[in-house]
Amino acid sequence: MHQEIYERLQEVARRRNVVYYSEIAPLAGLDMSLECDRAEIGCLLGEISTCEHEHGRPLLSAVVVHKPDPQSEESLGPGQGFFTLARELGLMAPDDDEDDFWQHELRRAYDHWGT
Repeated sequence: MHQEIYERLQEVARRRNVVYYSEIAPLAGLDMSLECDRAEIGCLLGEISTCEHEHGRPLLSAVVVHKPDPQSEESLGPGQGFFTLARELGLMAPDDDEDDFWQHELRRAYDHWGT
């Protein structure tokens, strides 16, 4: 597990905030403009959240979101990999609302790390 990213995500959750992928990627020497690095940050975040789940904690990567695009009406939220992992871990059914699940998991992360 990438310890520096893990500790940064804990800090973000303690502050009850979110952080952009583009702010996390450089901690691992990754550049979000490169497709291969975007895939790699997804793997690193998936590893962290899988470990958290195995220890009975919320998916910590819920605090990592896409930077809003002023040209798009897409709302703030995590990438598809977050939801794919949640389904693989059995936390989310195929027809569950993604935004509702993310909001719930984000609150759980805030509650867990904020105490």
